[in-house]
Amino acid sequence: MERLTLTGFLLRLASALVLVTVTWNPTGTSYVHWLYATFPKVEPLEAVIGLILLGGWAFSVHATWRSLGQFGVLLAVAIFAAAVWLLVSQGWLDLSHGGVIGWLAVVLLSLLMTIGLCWSIVQRRVTGQVNVEEGHGR
Repeated sequence: MERLTLTGFLLRLASALVLVTVTWNPTGTSYVHWLYATFPKVEPLEAVIGLILLGGWAFSVHATWRSLGQFGVLLAVAIFAAAVWLLVSQGWLDLSHGGVIGWLAVVLLSLLMTIGLCWSIVQRRVTGQVNVEEGHGR
């Protein structure tokens, strides 16, 4: 039975962070910024990289949604929102700068995808139940 290790969690977090920050980040150097600079003209390299990113997003979002479900995703978003509220109310986080909000969105989206990519392993270890996608192979 597969175990979730710290290394496994960190690798999943790193891959999610790479996917999100390459797609968009507040520095102005991302795929979205690159595409926006030449739009509506799209170069072949932009198309190839865009399709690779789309594949990464499709895999990550599908795995997260399948693992957590609608309630789990909404619960995670609510927990993140409450945590941000707490940090702001304590004066530990200042949202008056757009860059802070942008990086916060990048980190929280990456964390959500990481939780989604790890949750099935945790659930299987705790409950002994395996998530099986229905409707395939019939």
